Amino acid sequence: MILADKIINLRKRAGWSQEELAGQLGVTRQSVSKWEGAQSVPDMDKVIQMSRIFEVTTDYLLKDEMEEPEYMAGEVPPAAGAQPMRRITMEEAARYLEVRRKAAPKIAAATFLCIISPICLLLLGSFSEYTQFGLSENLAGGLGLCILLLFVTAGVAIFISCGARSKEFEFLETEVFETEYGVTGMVKERKKEFENTYTGLNIKGTVICILAVIPLFIGMGIDNEFLSSIAVCLLIFLVGIGCILLIYGGVIQSSMEKLLQEGEYTRENKEKRHILGPISAIYWLVVVAVYLWLVMGTNGEWASRANRAMWAIAGVVYGVVVVIVKLIERLINK
Repeated sequence: MILADKIINLRKRAGWSQEELAGQLGVTRQSVSKWEGAQSVPDMDKVIQMSRIFEVTTDYLLKDEMEEPEYMAGEVPPAAGAQPMRRITMEEAARYLEVRRKAAPKIAAATFLCIISPICLLLLGSFSEYTQFGLSENLAGGLGLCILLLFVTAGVAIFISCGARSKEFEFLETEVFETEYGVTGMVKERKKEFENTYTGLNIKGTVICILAVIPLFIGMGIDNEFLSSIAVCLLIFLVGIGCILLIYGGVIQSSMEKLLQEGEYTRENKEKRHILGPISAIYWLVVVAVYLWLVMGTNGEWASRANRAMWAIAGVVYGVVVVIVKLIERLINK
């Protein structure tokens, strides 16, 4: 097997395009194309670089009689009969980016609906404390729960719809793949164009989420149950607005990182075990279950200040849980 064929096989096995290999070697894509087309031969420095990059010996690269790769000491060759990697075309990449761009505002809106879903429950509970509204605690609790479920159901329906539209691209999160020539350059250009917008959305969303606690602090200083409830509702609403900005930018940014296999979607990360997703799902299911138990099993005391603040407390605790889980993941994947 000649050097040209060996370069092609090793590059594809690594999941790189000609452009990506050229970037690794500090040459142009045209140079790599000529090497693979046997139109020219790389100099010895580039052969040594390729030996290090592909973790094979220089003997294997230079000796035509060596058909099977000879790996460096300590390296494990790929499993025999391994399936070839998927190859993303320019058309597929452009279609995926467009699908996620359209899904971004919908996913942000669905998240907002889920976040603000307890607001009506809290407000109705506060109204029930005043007889002039003619609203009993049981009726307020029932109506509030119905509205909460409607908001969550609408949000989940949007999530499922958006997920179905991009189902064919699910492998981008978990599988190593290669791209056609030009795909990486196109995505990098779009990412560069979106950079300022993404930074702005992150700044605004983070600032709103931080400042969202101000109404709660003000409400804590007012000895009025109704105003305290309004403060908690305002906190939840502002956090929802902040999340809209963060998630809108995050969906678009992550779609480009998936195609570039950067950030959380590098080849190395795809091979690691991730436990945050299942733990997050279990955590929020437990939070919702506890909240519903408090609502329905506290003999009309569900509108107390402690219950109304539960979602804010759960959000803070979730941040701690995420940090701990990520530390555990690092230990597991070492």
